[in-house]
Amino acid sequence: MQSVKLSSIGQICVTVSDLTRAIAFYRDVLGVPFLFEVPGMAFFQTGDTRLMLGLPENEKQSFSSILYFRVDDINSAYQQLKEKGVPFTHEPRLIHRGSKTDLWLAFFTDPDGNTMALMSEVARRD
Repeated sequence: MQSVKLSSIGQICVTVSDLTRAIAFYRDVLGVPFLFEVPGMAFFQTGDTRLMLGLPENEKQSFSSILYFRVDDINSAYQQLKEKGVPFTHEPRLIHRGSKTDLWLAFFTDPDGNTMALMSEVARRD
């Protein structure tokens, strides 16, 4: 088994207080290419890195960015990092079923409590 190596950031999340207003600003004012929206989140393409705008998940969530590290095999990366003591909030889970790929995420924290995630886009087999 090859050891996991994190290098590429696939997505950055910016927490917003009003998603409708934020979508309009990023899409209509800034001209950032809009991809899709799911409850509480909107996604934009910014070159090789995707931008996600998201509502806070709880009252205590700070307004900071979340780094999403792109991995080919999210389950393997999750297992390897979990064995190294990385504190995950949950196992990898399906977030979005697209027409060609499914988006899987698994969130964890760094030693300072900053939220980060593993991200994997898996080709659809249907």
